[in-house]
Amino acid sequence: MCGIAGTVGIEYSTAAFKLASSFMDVRGPDGEGLWREGGVVLLHRRLSIIDLSEFAAQPMQSSCGRYIVVFNGEIFNYKELRKGIEGDYPFNSNSDTEVVLAYFAKFGPKALDSFRGMFSLAIWDKYKAELFIARDRLGVKPLYYASIDKGFAFASRPQALCALVPGLNRGIDKQALRYFMEAGYVPAPYSIFKGVKKLEPGCYLTVTSQGISQTKYWSIDSVDTDKSIVGVNEDSLLEELDSLINDSVRLRMVSDVPLGAFLSGGIDSTVVAAYMMKHSSEPVRTFTIGFQDQAFDESSYAASVAAHLGTAHTCEMLAVDDLLKLMPTFIKQYDEPFFDYSAFPVMAVSRLAKRSVAVSLSGDGGDEAFGGYHYYRMMAGLQQVHRLPAALRNFVGSILKHAPAQRVRWLARVLESDNPAPAYAFMRGVIKDATHIMKPSLLTSTKSLSQLFAERAALFPVGLSYAEIGMRLDMAYTLPDDYLQKVDVGSMAFSLEARDPLLDHTIIEWAAKLPLEWKLRGGINKYLLRKLAYRHVPREILDRPKMGFGVPMAQWLRGGLRLWGESLLKDDQAFDALELDAQAVRTLWNAHQANQLQAHTALWSVLVMLQFYRSQFQSE
Repeated sequence: MCGIAGTVGIEYSTAAFKLASSFMDVRGPDGEGLWREGGVVLLHRRLSIIDLSEFAAQPMQSSCGRYIVVFNGEIFNYKELRKGIEGDYPFNSNSDTEVVLAYFAKFGPKALDSFRGMFSLAIWDKYKAELFIARDRLGVKPLYYASIDKGFAFASRPQALCALVPGLNRGIDKQALRYFMEAGYVPAPYSIFKGVKKLEPGCYLTVTSQGISQTKYWSIDSVDTDKSIVGVNEDSLLEELDSLINDSVRLRMVSDVPLGAFLSGGIDSTVVAAYMMKHSSEPVRTFTIGFQDQAFDESSYAASVAAHLGTAHTCEMLAVDDLLKLMPTFIKQYDEPFFDYSAFPVMAVSRLAKRSVAVSLSGDGGDEAFGGYHYYRMMAGLQQVHRLPAALRNFVGSILKHAPAQRVRWLARVLESDNPAPAYAFMRGVIKDATHIMKPSLLTSTKSLSQLFAERAALFPVGLSYAEIGMRLDMAYTLPDDYLQKVDVGSMAFSLEARDPLLDHTIIEWAAKLPLEWKLRGGINKYLLRKLAYRHVPREILDRPKMGFGVPMAQWLRGGLRLWGESLLKDDQAFDALELDAQAVRTLWNAHQANQLQAHTALWSVLVMLQFYRSQFQSE
């Protein structure tokens, strides 16, 4: 992985590019390259993974001299692709970057259809004076851009982009702010800055003197489930899935630097590690962090899996509060407001892995593709409830609204909507029924997360089950804008490349057609993927409640983060600028401190936004 940036039609400034480069130094500590011609400048920060020689340095120019590329990520099938065109292109390196150039020179944007990988890239066509930028299908790699007057700029991170564009509108985008407060992330194409956009997953842009055009080259929105698979023999399906995952892992083990895997002991990371062992001549290095507090520790499960598979396993034991030492790194590296506090253990395990390897595989994507989250069972249950008469549902909801238990009151809110998408938005939301912390001026001038989800769900096939709607919405928003950004930024903070075999598009397309019965069955999540995992590790090791990377945020806000939070909550100017209700937030804070309710998710969302505002606008 690397950091990329560039400008077209914007006056060049050495100082601006040096600053932008410095903001991406952890993404590319192994080298820096700059290409400049006319009004075009391309910047690359290199993390050397494949072909460590200078022949693979970027920016890279095609053999014909027409195209210049800066590329972040990996094309995992580059060796196979290269064999298909070696007679047509005089390769000068053994890098996947040059394969990208060769394929684009021959096929243009259609080249993207051949790439199996994670990437964001920019290619300048000298003959046509045209810039092409693209992002991978699932949104593993980030790419931000800005268009001003006759100029255009792009970068891997918003902080670097802001450094490149003088006069860029860095005001807070109200719609992005609303989405962040409700979802905990800013969904593409929005960014927190008015003048900055995020390129959506599976899209590319062409930029010419005539303007900008966007094309979506990949999506599963319209893919329907294949009902004929319901009665298919289970073993035959397992063989298909085995082949897909085996191939994906094999491709992602290509590396010229040491490689390992994150291992939590759950289904997804176990499957990845098991297939890695099949393709390795020596024990695969696996990594996990453990906690002295048993409520958050799953290191024993990872150790059991590692022992069974025979991996070379490393576990670092921490006190949960040790993660708070990563707070400065969190604030610096997550340069767009980011809620997901499981970023702290992601950073910790990335720091651990980097001591031994430069690349680590993970199990990200298994939950969204195969039905892992408890939300999907809740959506399946909601679908059953929605078959009841509306009058009965409304009566039950009116009673539950007044229940003393907070979670029961939330259930009442879910029952209010006949549309599964808004119901799912509420389930996934981080502030739930605390929308009053946003001022009416913000609420009335912006769309809600419920509206965003409903508009996207309208693109899905008619008749898709509620649980499948939840999975597709997670694939569209939660995965790229929350989970994948968490791993990308958290691993890059320590110059570690993370790879996601379960997010190969061949697996995602296959899983999208898989009927719900193969994902949720008899109260079991991830049914088919779980059965595949049992082929490699005994079920008595794997069958346990899902934990994930948890941290005691409720406790932290009453302890280690209390003074930090209180200092931010005194900032009336920030509250006014962000159109948040200071009194409502402070009341919520006091109730949380008194342990009258658990408001840590809503409060953390506010505090992250206040910290971002302070860092961006009050430190200048």
